[in-house]
Amino acid sequence: MNSILLMVGSFVGYLIAYNLYGKFLSKKIFKIDSKAITPSESLNDGKDFVPTKKGVLFGHHFTSIAGLGPIVGPAIAIIWGWVPAVLWIFFGSIFFGAVHDFGALILSMRHKGTSIGDISATLISPRIRIMFLIIMFIANLMVIAVFTLIIAILFGMYPSAVIPVWSEVPISILLGYMIYKKGANHLFWGIIAVILMFVFVVIGVYYPISLPEIVGINPLVIWAIVLLIYAYFASILPVTTLLQPRDYINSHQLFIILFLLVLGVFVSNPEFVAPAINAAPEGAPSILPFIFIVIACGAISGFHSLVSGGTTSKQCANESDALPIAYGGMLTEGFLAILVIIAVGAGIGLGLEETSGNVLTGTTAFTTHYGTWASANGLAPKLKAFVFGSANLMASYGLPMNFSLTIMGVFLVSFASTTLDSATRIQRYIVSEFTQNINMPSLAKPHPATMIAIGITALLCFNSGFTETALKKGALALWPLFGVTNQLLAALALLAVTVYLAKKKIMLSITIIPGIFMAIITIWGSIDNIQQFLGTGNILLLSISIISLLLEIWIIMEIIRILRKRDLSPYKISGLK
Repeated sequence: MNSILLMVGSFVGYLIAYNLYGKFLSKKIFKIDSKAITPSESLNDGKDFVPTKKGVLFGHHFTSIAGLGPIVGPAIAIIWGWVPAVLWIFFGSIFFGAVHDFGALILSMRHKGTSIGDISATLISPRIRIMFLIIMFIANLMVIAVFTLIIAILFGMYPSAVIPVWSEVPISILLGYMIYKKGANHLFWGIIAVILMFVFVVIGVYYPISLPEIVGINPLVIWAIVLLIYAYFASILPVTTLLQPRDYINSHQLFIILFLLVLGVFVSNPEFVAPAINAAPEGAPSILPFIFIVIACGAISGFHSLVSGGTTSKQCANESDALPIAYGGMLTEGFLAILVIIAVGAGIGLGLEETSGNVLTGTTAFTTHYGTWASANGLAPKLKAFVFGSANLMASYGLPMNFSLTIMGVFLVSFASTTLDSATRIQRYIVSEFTQNINMPSLAKPHPATMIAIGITALLCFNSGFTETALKKGALALWPLFGVTNQLLAALALLAVTVYLAKKKIMLSITIIPGIFMAIITIWGSIDNIQQFLGTGNILLLSISIISLLLEIWIIMEIIRILRKRDLSPYKISGLK
């Protein structure tokens, strides 16, 4: 397969989808009203609710939803072949993920910026609220714990990324100060901030930082603790101080990386060395349902509904901005996932360095990494395939390999960090909503709610111990549970939006078909996870899986009850009169 044809075809397809299907959703389904008063205006508090320019908010939203999901997922799923991976990414992002993100954002904006869990009490029934909030808490808990551990591991893998990544904090604070305190031009200062960050990238190449053990504590444990402390303060600060400007910088970084990768594909034009279809790779789980679970953020992700209804809805200044931010943001993420497929399925064939120093090329490079599920099933191999494949593409037009590797390391950690920032803030919102609903308002305040969020995350991160092996084992053990829980939330969010459309007597097939599909997939995957955790004796993850599955089934039954009460005929479901 020609990689240029796949890349250009996908890009053109996404443009067509945005201008046809996206605008159809905006005008005919969600009936966007550009004159409506948004929560960012009516509830403006200068901290969480802040009217934000479309370009700046796109940066926050995209970097929050992206993280490592659209990278790690496709890098795993290509073991089943690049064709099924590309088909799910392309069509899933258009008809599933973008609809999910757009619907969740509009729903939240029309309900005072509250989460889809809180909205469910009005849409479905009051008793659903607590169950939905528990599901949301569990899903977000997985995100914070997994990304904390992954960032800690990445700092160990790419010590040259440490200085550039941490330099983003003061640079972001400076950017926020210039834009919001001094009224400076956000684009000009955004460019200045990105230039400063790349100066630190160069410094990081020459001055990598590897932490030593401190009083017998492993460096990865130290990084995890530092990251949790950082996440605490990042979630408490006003969004204009750190969250927004950092995400804005990283959105610029994203487009630079996209440009570098696209240029690399055009220059090198690598042929695919990955098989088109490999339905039964050695030791791998069944392609069904797991390709729909492994490729989460690249096609559809329940975490996106938390971002849409958690932070983005509180900053969106106009309903008309929701289309480019939510629908367009998801299509951009889908395109990133397509580039990941090209990097690991074709770029890796340009050269993969083994630990011995030998450089493998062509099909040999791919099969060495993806020959069996065991050889590809690990955090380091997944990320190594993407980093080396991407660096090969950049090397085709002369970028030094060590500089390219540092850029990709910074890119990975930066995106994971912005997801960590947003996820922790969202978890604070969830804890606040939950504690208010159980009549414990003192715990709903920012500091107590954040302490609860961080404390429970720390327990989950370190449940296997404080050694390097335990930390890596914990991250990998949480990943399959994260995938299923994440897609479970996506199914429930789609079904909740379906109830909203039903009450408005608007076409339901747009959301009910992908909602039912994702519900089936996640129940299937949950049962498989339960069997796996039973076999390994992991009581904690087994308990979380069972609780999540039971709550999902209960919520689905409540949704079915509401829809049946309306006596919906096939004509109403299809939108025909």
